[in-house]
Amino acid sequence: MLKIQGAELNFLRQFAFEMAKNKDIGEKGEALAAEFLLRKGYVELLRNYRHRRNEIDLIVEKDGILVFVEVKLRRNNSFGFPETFVDKAKISRLKNCAEQYLVEIDWNGPIRFDILSITGEIDKHLTINHFEDAF
Repeated sequence: MLKIQGAELNFLRQFAFEMAKNKDIGEKGEALAAEFLLRKGYVELLRNYRHRRNEIDLIVEKDGILVFVEVKLRRNNSFGFPETFVDKAKISRLKNCAEQYLVEIDWNGPIRFDILSITGEIDKHLTINHFEDAF
């Protein structure tokens, strides 16, 4: 049995709190993204589709096109724009996950991958950029 106490315990409590807070923020960001897309005429089909360890934030449809959306949220751009955090490895995981979804629903129509970049504080001023056909 591992016994954790003192500073280590406080660190783990803070870490767990931050992780829960980040998960909350991520869920709010995805809800914001879904609302943004809804207002642009998209229909939300699924949120947080998972296959193995991979996840697609939003799956939406518009004009017969199935769209897989990666949502990136950052408080500011001091470390770069949110969309720049979608790297080659992430793109590969998203495509593999999307492929599984397409097989599950037997989709043969057009598809697209979008990035929705959100910068700012959730309950304050936000900047939303929608990158259609991002990769």
